[in-house]
Amino acid sequence: MGCCGSSQRAGTHPEKKPPGALPPHRPSYSLNQHQAPAPPPPSAARAGARQVPPLKEFSLAELRAATAGFAAGNIVSESGEKAPNFVYRGRLDAGRRAIAVKKFTKMAWPDPKQFAEEAKGVGKLRHCRLANLIGYCCDGDERLLVAEFMPNDTLAKHLFHWENQTIEWAMRLRVAYYIAEALEYCSTEGRPLYHDLNAYRVLFDENGDPRLSCFGLMKNSRDGKSYSTNLAYTPPEYLRNGRVTSESVIFSFGTILLDLLSGKRIPPSRALDMIKGNNIQVLMDSHLEGNYSTDEATTLVDLASQCLQYEPRDRANTKKLVSVLEPLQIKSEVPSYEMLGIPKHEEEAPPPPQPQRPLSPMGEACSRTDLTAIHQILVNTHYRDDEGSNELSFQEWTQQMRDMLEARKRGDFAFRDKDFKAAIDCYTQFVDVGTMVSPTVYARRSLCHLMCDQPDAALRDAMQAQCVYPDWPTAFYMQAVALAKLNMQSDATDMLNEASQLEEKRQKNTKP
Repeated sequence: MGCCGSSQRAGTHPEKKPPGALPPHRPSYSLNQHQAPAPPPPSAARAGARQVPPLKEFSLAELRAATAGFAAGNIVSESGEKAPNFVYRGRLDAGRRAIAVKKFTKMAWPDPKQFAEEAKGVGKLRHCRLANLIGYCCDGDERLLVAEFMPNDTLAKHLFHWENQTIEWAMRLRVAYYIAEALEYCSTEGRPLYHDLNAYRVLFDENGDPRLSCFGLMKNSRDGKSYSTNLAYTPPEYLRNGRVTSESVIFSFGTILLDLLSGKRIPPSRALDMIKGNNIQVLMDSHLEGNYSTDEATTLVDLASQCLQYEPRDRANTKKLVSVLEPLQIKSEVPSYEMLGIPKHEEEAPPPPQPQRPLSPMGEACSRTDLTAIHQILVNTHYRDDEGSNELSFQEWTQQMRDMLEARKRGDFAFRDKDFKAAIDCYTQFVDVGTMVSPTVYARRSLCHLMCDQPDAALRDAMQAQCVYPDWPTAFYMQAVALAKLNMQSDATDMLNEASQLEEKRQKNTKP
């Protein structure tokens, strides 16, 4: 309990401890801001900075609540209500997590076990280039998938229907590379098939980075078509036998390269004729004129040509895509949101957890991190809680002892007058002598550090106060405030609750 444990023995007096002894830290606390953090595990690094939750099976009621009853206003599918399978925007975790929910048509997957197994396979994938699958639902004949929500539209929207600015050349190269990385990752993880890969499947996250939708890793129905787009953009072998292979995915990637080059939808057969006739300039997006490298464009055209070969065996593979596109990356220091011309994403801070019980005036002040109110309470309390903490013999009343008490007295005057730097110096003189140990001095010096914007030192003093007096609520309260100032809100709330419990128990034990 607390940073150094609590015996929860109400009414005990503080024991004298060596002044240099600090309580052990909680594992989650790091008072050294310059200490390098441990490297994240490979799965976390792949999934990106934001933690992706493990796959979960949702109930239909949960997803209905998350999407406001599958309201038409929450449909984000490009085709709106005309799409065979709707995709809805929703929110989980009291509104803190945005999600995308794909709702399949009735009986698209009759066997719930088969649907669940497919979803679980896709749900094992975690990568920063994917809009990752975080859940699914098999409820009656309803089948739904739940993925991370990407708030900045699709590649199709930015390429074909832009309003303020077209996508600049460097960003187009980044899109190609990131999606190639996503396909390479899926391939190495044993999920090489992607159904109906097109510009609508490329999404932009809150930072403007392109990601590949996980929804294309599952078909729209168990026995349904893998391609719903115009047959002119469909791999030749799919037209022959209706089967999707890893080479079919490469062909579809080639159509995305054409989209990026031209800024419009061009049937592959027509594009290949342009390439064979060396009409690359005709193929290029006119909005990019003078703002791209001819060499880079030629490399991209050559790669598109390899992807669009009629015979599947003649096409490039995912490793080739990545190796060709990686050296083309330019302006790597420029964030994607700048190149897309969208505002920088500001992370919304989740509402802090609430204390579990009503708080005392000290608890209320600490929960608000109201340092002025805390100061007034500590002034009024004086040294009431230090009573009995130091029993001194006559021999200990030396001149050094009198000097130490004088230092504490000067510190008290400075503390009362809100001269917090002077108070820190005086209280430090008192602490350094070590003949007497006062939890109140540590609590007061902790507040002085907070007033001087030194939360690390404040936390150490509050922990020291707890070491001196293990069950003292004020020590826990001061730790809560210091943790809050260190942006450790969850730990601060835990500490606040511990302090409140100690205070409540203390009050019960003092009642006649």
